[in-house]
Amino acid sequence: MLKRVVTIVIVMWTAAALTPPLSAQNPPPVTREWEVTPDSELALERGLAWLARNQGATGNWESNDLGLVSLGAMAFLSAGHMPGRGKYGETVDRALGYVIKNMKPSGMLNIADAQRDMYNHGLAAFVLGQAYGMTDDPQLGRVLDKALKLIATTQCEDGGWDYRAKRQERGHDLSLVVMQAKALRSAVDSGFEVRGDVIRSAIRSVREHYKANNNTRGFDERAKDGPGQFTYDGNRGTLAMAACGVVCLQEFGQYDDWRIAKNLEIIADEIRRLKTPKGNGEVPFDAYTAYYVGQALYQVGGPAWRESYPILRDQLVQSQLRRPENPGEDGSWRDTRWVHGKPGHLYGTAVGCFILSMPNRYLPILQEGKIEGLRESLSGEK
Repeated sequence: MLKRVVTIVIVMWTAAALTPPLSAQNPPPVTREWEVTPDSELALERGLAWLARNQGATGNWESNDLGLVSLGAMAFLSAGHMPGRGKYGETVDRALGYVIKNMKPSGMLNIADAQRDMYNHGLAAFVLGQAYGMTDDPQLGRVLDKALKLIATTQCEDGGWDYRAKRQERGHDLSLVVMQAKALRSAVDSGFEVRGDVIRSAIRSVREHYKANNNTRGFDERAKDGPGQFTYDGNRGTLAMAACGVVCLQEFGQYDDWRIAKNLEIIADEIRRLKTPKGNGEVPFDAYTAYYVGQALYQVGGPAWRESYPILRDQLVQSQLRRPENPGEDGSWRDTRWVHGKPGHLYGTAVGCFILSMPNRYLPILQEGKIEGLRESLSGEK
């Protein structure tokens, strides 16, 4: 059995600080009855059936983006389907196998354009961490070990990451930080140890992407006054970045950061305005945004989750494509903004299934307790 340690430097952030995650063989925390409906359970099953039916022998849904293929595997994991077991065991095996066999010697999990290095790498590493936490598969562990080392060595001097896997003075934007944040936290949930300096630098980068409406940014004390939100690059605020900033701070244990509440207001307002035509197949907002919005709500929990999740859930149920005569579309969702063709259906359907599966709490990252004491040890300035 692989020893669960990433051998990159002195350890500061460990799984010992977490409430031990449940394995998929044990019952997950009880799903609250308001979190699921008969319609949402049926929509989830239709989505998984589409993914299984349209995967193909290579396991990649005609996509060479390892991040998207990993999301396909995660749709099943989040619904409690384990690799090599049961109805969808072979489907999960094929998807994870495609990712593993295409890892480069450097540990890089990207075989598409190099400009998508850290997108695909961070997303794939996140899913592999979840799969490893559910299976203890030593092959997954070895791949994850190399992937985590690459994340640490390519972190830029300002705490962010570039699109390409290279260390430089400044990272590019918040969308890259959140990908690596998810991967790092996923590894911790699965028993790996991660460098504290990597986490501290990333936290600082996240906070520097906050902009207040009074035009102050980052660590300026005046930024606390009035509304504001996380931005893509310090200036462009979007719903996706509002959610990404919340997710990053939650993943890094910064549960009481004042920026979280301000961005949750933006998320809640946008969800209240959702109006998705029935059966049009489009994921609410877009697949990227919905993916992080769902996680931001879940991680914060409380009223934010209780009030907004049912709206997001029901929008997904209503927008799912229902075309029994067309097995290439029936039961799917599609992303109409970033990815098209079958990979676009893969992206949308994987995200839709993941969001509908969240109340099941099968994934380690959905079972965790808060990491006590991390704020003081890792946060630096606030």
